[in-house]
Amino acid sequence: MAAYPEVKEVKLWNDKREREMYDNFADLFAIIKTTEKLEKAYVRDVISAKEYEPACAKLIAQFRTLKTTLKDTVPDVERFMEAYKMDCPAAANRLLVSGIPATVEHKSASSDTGTAVAVAECVQHYITAMDSLKLNMVAVDQVHPLLSDLVASLSRVPMLSPDFEGKVKGREWIAVLNKMGAADELNDQQVRQLQFDLESSYNAFINSLPKSSV
Repeated sequence: MAAYPEVKEVKLWNDKREREMYDNFADLFAIIKTTEKLEKAYVRDVISAKEYEPACAKLIAQFRTLKTTLKDTVPDVERFMEAYKMDCPAAANRLLVSGIPATVEHKSASSDTGTAVAVAECVQHYITAMDSLKLNMVAVDQVHPLLSDLVASLSRVPMLSPDFEGKVKGREWIAVLNKMGAADELNDQQVRQLQFDLESSYNAFINSLPKSSV
């Protein structure tokens, strides 16, 4: 009977830290793939807007948390996708460029919130964002959720057009923040510009409302 050569175990990692890194790689891979499938399912009407929006928001939040964890080992997510041959253009756009669900970005609101309540939420989010900057809360993980909430609330106000200043500027700033690490901070020039954009779009928002809504 022929003797078989001894099969040696091949380890992907040498220590606990390296194993955790590969586990995080696997999580990042899974989040990107899941986002791609979710985007396609929404576009093809396989799932509703109400099902899509919270699922997408959760994936975006998980991605941002993991991206911060892997900032030293994966400084460029696009290169990570290329290295692992990930053809996921929809996920790349949602996670790296947009940073908000398509329902929010394209004003396909899944919420049944009344107009008056939506207007009140917008005012609250504007004031919170502007006050936070005045209190020097300028880290990405502090600013990003405030702007995301603001853009989401603006999408629920029916009288605002898709190219309303607040929506456009909000999406532009979210795109800028998506390219930064969670612990990074806006510099003085960025803070000043963001404060100006918020105040300008807030005034435009108030002026766009019917007198009975103000």
